[in-house]
Amino acid sequence: MLKKKIENIYRLGVKELWSLWRDPAMLFLIIFTFTISVYTASTSVPETLNNAPIAIVDEDHSALSQRIISAFYPPGFTPPQMIDISQMDAGMDDGQYTFALNIPANFQEDVLAQKVPTIQLNVDATRMSQAFSGSGYIQQMIQLEVNEFVARNRTVTSLPVELELRARFNPSLEKKWFGALNQIINNVTMISIILTGAALIREREHGTVEHLLVMPVTVFEIMMAKIWSMGLVVLLASSSSLYFVVMGFMHIPILGSIPLFFCGVALSLFAMTSMGIFLATIAKSMPQFGLLLILTLIPLQMLSGGMTPRESMPEFVQNIMFFAPTTQFVELGQAILFRGAGLEVVWKPFICQFFIGLALFLFSLKRFKETIHTMA
Repeated sequence: MLKKKIENIYRLGVKELWSLWRDPAMLFLIIFTFTISVYTASTSVPETLNNAPIAIVDEDHSALSQRIISAFYPPGFTPPQMIDISQMDAGMDDGQYTFALNIPANFQEDVLAQKVPTIQLNVDATRMSQAFSGSGYIQQMIQLEVNEFVARNRTVTSLPVELELRARFNPSLEKKWFGALNQIINNVTMISIILTGAALIREREHGTVEHLLVMPVTVFEIMMAKIWSMGLVVLLASSSSLYFVVMGFMHIPILGSIPLFFCGVALSLFAMTSMGIFLATIAKSMPQFGLLLILTLIPLQMLSGGMTPRESMPEFVQNIMFFAPTTQFVELGQAILFRGAGLEVVWKPFICQFFIGLALFLFSLKRFKETIHTMA
């Protein structure tokens, strides 16, 4: 009896794989998500300023103002455009500059007289990635140039305590290391839900649910077939992305055990595919499933700790999201891939992930049994 059940689950799973193979849209989504999406997510936002357009109004025409102007050069900034005060507002309104710096008259004289002169910096805040990082960067640059001009040389004040900065796990502080690995973790969640949910809705749209109901198979076998087949696809896609895109093409080192990480991926897939089936039993069509997916994925990914630390969230949200499978998956994934943690460190999220997945599976199975006859 057990052998027959396993054979049914295997053959139904093979049927799901053939159905997926004949769906070019889904195949394209899988390939895009684990290749181009991983690369663009890790490199789209620059770590530093890159060719930020800046205009300067120099009303002082002094040695100090020229020193400040010369501090802005590529690749951080475009060559500064020297404009009149009357052109500054119009240029900002037209979007020609992200930054417009106004150096007032008598600026050098006031600095040498130990007064407190002010420089006006106008920022186009609609260009968020450049505006927020650039405004602080420009303030530091101007302060450094003014201090060097006053001191006439580069002097470093010796403090009684010296701070030695050591960045662990990412010594060069490269953003793409975090972005690429975190994107794979997020994509595993997204694609596993989409594939299983779409597989069930495809059965309904093609009218093959009736065929399954008259076959000597149980609801448990149908559900397990969809889980193992779609989970296998995501497991192969994510492993290929990690080896060929992240480690091969982008040359990002992995500190931890990759087999241990994919054990965590398998547990996460068990939970996520079950969730995908549950959503598919609620939705009546693919558009409805897409809307449900948006309402589900955004909270799961934003509140799981992958984008912002869970400690910075309200305690109420932390307590609720503890029971989300994505929270445990992000915790074990980041610990293994980023910090090289072993099983002695991540055994708790592994256990939590297993029980969360088991609860989602049983809940989805109950819902599937209740609705499968109405789906036909």
